[in-house]
Amino acid sequence: MKIIALLAGALACATILAVTSAPAQAKQHMYVGNVTHVSSDNIKVKDNSGKELSFILAPSFDQVFSSDGKTTYQMKKLKGGTPVKVLYHQELGVRYADKIIVLSH
Repeated sequence: MKIIALLAGALACATILAVTSAPAQAKQHMYVGNVTHVSSDNIKVKDNSGKELSFILAPSFDQVFSSDGKTTYQMKKLKGGTPVKVLYHQELGVRYADKIIVLSH
């Protein structure tokens, strides 16, 4: 009887730990190319090989920086042809932009 109670207690503790542990961090990726499209909710970037990727932007996205990291930009700075580096994560096959770095021409 004591063994069953101990096993039940251990199972309850393991369940609590599994439920309350922090989720794994999403792996961050990088993509470099030129802007081909930008709107309030997404940006498309084409690399030198011609491959174009689309990235979702959160409604309050404001992570646009200069290449030295000293200057922040508004999204309207991004126009077609602007060279950028996009740091992003992917969830369920969808790419989400975390930070956009404007590269010098």
